[in-house]
Amino acid sequence: MIENVLEKIKQYKLALVIALIGLVIAGFMILQREQKQENNIQQLMEQTSYSSSSTTEKSKQRSESDQGDKNEGMVTVDVKGAVKKPGVYQLKSSSRVHDALVKAGGMTDEADLKSINQAQKLVDEAVVYVAKVGENVVDVTTNTSTSNATSQAKAGLVNLNTATEADFQTISGIGQKRAQDIIAYREANGKFKSVDDLKNVTGIGAKTLEKLKEYVTVD
Repeated sequence: MIENVLEKIKQYKLALVIALIGLVIAGFMILQREQKQENNIQQLMEQTSYSSSSTTEKSKQRSESDQGDKNEGMVTVDVKGAVKKPGVYQLKSSSRVHDALVKAGGMTDEADLKSINQAQKLVDEAVVYVAKVGENVVDVTTNTSTSNATSQAKAGLVNLNTATEADFQTISGIGQKRAQDIIAYREANGKFKSVDDLKNVTGIGAKTLEKLKEYVTVD
């Protein structure tokens, strides 16, 4: 009986060894496949994370660039006087005075249409001042003046030596404070001898002077 069992073991020994080796190889292959799948999943997660981070960064850069372009293409102006909604408004750099008046709700019934040039192109930090009927202002539409300065009436320019606070505020870039400063300088130092004397007024530098030169004159 025992001899028969031993004999059968000898007969199937090779088959058992081969089967055992097969199991070991199969187990090794299964482990390798699982490890490979884990590596693939890890790589996919890393790629997804990098792609998401890259997309976010590009979106942020594009947003900042768009915001920068948007700001560069805008001007901020102060609309005041005889308008329905005085205030500071932001418009496209290609806008005209008319567009600023529309933003401010339009002119009131008291507005003097001759006091403002609605076709004038806006510049950043400009003041758009609409005078009321009866105010002593320059008629920028017809190049005549309602002031008593003869030279101003002929040239359509604001006379530094005779203009009132309201006159000065009809010029883009001059608000109430700057108009008061110009008048204060004139009262303290006498008449302006030339337009270049404006550079002596507090707050008026070389760049501002160049912008104002085309709108002002002296006796």
